[in-house]
Amino acid sequence: MKFTHSLVHFLIAVATLGLCAVAQAQNYPTKSVRFIVPQATGGASDVLARIVAQKLAEQWAQQVIVDNRVGAGGNIGTEMAARAVPDGYTWLLGFPGTHAINPALYKNLTWDPEKNFAPVANLAVVPYVIVANNNLPAKNMQELMALAKAKPGELKYGSGGNGTVNHLIGPMIATAGGVKMTHVPYRGIAIASTSVIAGEVQLAFSSLPTVIGHIRGGLLKPLAVTTVKRLDALKDVPTMIESGFPGFELTPWFGVLTTSGTPQAVVQKINADINKLLAQKDVVEKFAGQGADPAPWSPEQFAKVIRADIVKWAKVVKESGATLD
Repeated sequence: MKFTHSLVHFLIAVATLGLCAVAQAQNYPTKSVRFIVPQATGGASDVLARIVAQKLAEQWAQQVIVDNRVGAGGNIGTEMAARAVPDGYTWLLGFPGTHAINPALYKNLTWDPEKNFAPVANLAVVPYVIVANNNLPAKNMQELMALAKAKPGELKYGSGGNGTVNHLIGPMIATAGGVKMTHVPYRGIAIASTSVIAGEVQLAFSSLPTVIGHIRGGLLKPLAVTTVKRLDALKDVPTMIESGFPGFELTPWFGVLTTSGTPQAVVQKINADINKLLAQKDVVEKFAGQGADPAPWSPEQFAKVIRADIVKWAKVVKESGATLD
């Protein structure tokens, strides 16, 4: 009889917890949300985060505060999110740099990309573009490779920091083209792109949202994009595949993660609300204006992509020979 009573009490407790979690999710959010972006303002992460944060704040009548935490290739902001209270009120704008590249580059991380994070909702996939200073005597990738071969190590490319996606694209291209280029890290790709404009470095391999304004304004010269097909936003710019780099395709994801242990009902509520706004015409247009494509995934789909990227980028890091300068 005691066993039966204990079992009943246990089942009641489980049911009560379940109802509390559902109620918590239905009422979410009841306070402001902190949205950590581990990159500088002006980068793809920042641009997309601010579009979504503004829309959600309007929808929820609660602030979604974008908090840029730069440093250590994104590790500073990522660690802050990993250590947050698992209640769904601290988010991270993650991308392959934080969750696939850094674990392959840094051997002493205090967090694990899968164990410490719950994938919530992907926002977009974003193409990368190879941009050059307007005075560089190369108008396409073939001419760039010829120039790099004629002047080994003299061409400099800026990146958003050691171990970032735009850093690793450099050795990927150099290896594929059989050339040498010099890497110059900055505190964010937006800063690196202005250095290309100024001529401090000749090149950058940037996410399109970061540099599309400079390209449209004639301040930067696009040489190629990293998508399989040409982009509507840059119809005259060839792909890397067209430019003589077979199989060179790169369209990283940018998505929302929260601290592991956050109630699943809350994760599902955020996912549903974000996916709904990604279908709104004005959001689609704002993303398109940045060269980004909305890519709404379920938390399960998102987790699967992250797992695959951890394997993929570990291989890229190893094969490229990229090291932290």
